[in-house]
Amino acid sequence: MPAIAFLEACPGIGIFISGAILLSVCTVLYTQGIATLLQILPLAFLGATIADHSGYYLGRWIGPGFHHTGFAIKRKAIFDKTEAMLVKHGEIAIIIGRLMTAIRSVVPLLTGISGLSPARYTLYDLIACAIWTTGLGLLVIGLDGLLD
Repeated sequence: MPAIAFLEACPGIGIFISGAILLSVCTVLYTQGIATLLQILPLAFLGATIADHSGYYLGRWIGPGFHHTGFAIKRKAIFDKTEAMLVKHGEIAIIIGRLMTAIRSVVPLLTGISGLSPARYTLYDLIACAIWTTGLGLLVIGLDGLLD
């Protein structure tokens, strides 16, 4: 469970791994009585949190050098606007980014590059992962109800 949650939010890999895979696995485990939500959800939360923080710290690590790459220099205006938005509204971006499959693996990386403080990132990422985990649990319960 944590491995799938990690892969779907992992920088680079997460773009290619659908959240539907995690939802399907969780639903099968739950509906077949192999695992309870009390076993599934904390593991999914752990995998999601580790993936998000991996992306964030990777962004912090490449951040200073990233601004001097040809790719970033050509798009300086766009990156400046994005970083300003992340610094100003980073909390909302972290929470919404965790809930959106298409950008789930990119937001932590960009947040790290933007220089958002680790404490601020961790606080809002934990909130975002808790919301996401709650939603996962509700979807599993809902799908179980449909399959009965």
